[in-house]
Amino acid sequence: MEYMELVIMHRRRRGGRGRFPIQPTIGKEPKAKQLTPKPIADANEIYLDLAEAEVLRLVDIEGLYQEQAGEMMGVSRGTVWRLLASARRKIARSLFEGRPLVVGIESAPRQ
Repeated sequence: MEYMELVIMHRRRRGGRGRFPIQPTIGKEPKAKQLTPKPIADANEIYLDLAEAEVLRLVDIEGLYQEQAGEMMGVSRGTVWRLLASARRKIARSLFEGRPLVVGIESAPRQ
């Protein structure tokens, strides 16, 4: 399987000090940009980062180990673990709280 780079995310560091975060390589963008539950219990959206969606695809759909997924994305296994835990938590919250799930950082509100 050939892995091609489609999107490079632009993560920003918090605060003004420290090293810049490693930009994970995104191999395939999800086709769905938003999942809306019926009925909607809470209109506040939950935002799933593209890196979180990619790690879900690699680990849960492709069946790769976290270390293999990290190599393909250009990040450490620990980063893959953190992204996977965050993505699963957001999906579970969307399901059980009845909140829309928006995929992609470009749609997230600026703070």
